[in-house]
Amino acid sequence: MRTLCASTLIGEFFVIGFAGLVAMKEPDLSTSTVWTVCGIFMAVSVLLCGMITRPGGVQLGWALQIALIASGFVVPSMFFLGAIFAALWWASVHYGRKIDEAKARFAAQAQAPAETGGNPT
Repeated sequence: MRTLCASTLIGEFFVIGFAGLVAMKEPDLSTSTVWTVCGIFMAVSVLLCGMITRPGGVQLGWALQIALIASGFVVPSMFFLGAIFAALWWASVHYGRKIDEAKARFAAQAQAPAETGGNPT
């Protein structure tokens, strides 16, 4: 799960940066405000890569997805991109857990014959 989720979060890192470039063209926003907000969310996306397997990591990832969608009120294309990344986040969590379960099952099967000293067949 960690690899899939981290890949999604790194993709979001770049999308947030590009959204910052687009938001800079908004006359109502100052450059410092745009890059402060974008910088915080870019840092959160990178820090979440290491927190995925910890308690609350997935929930924080969902909070980031909601914030990404909500950023569409500033950069309208982020409604679409945020929804795409939310779907990618769901797929990363869902299929990542299935992969982790399969890995654990295969590891248990490989260890069972070694413990009994018998032949696996």
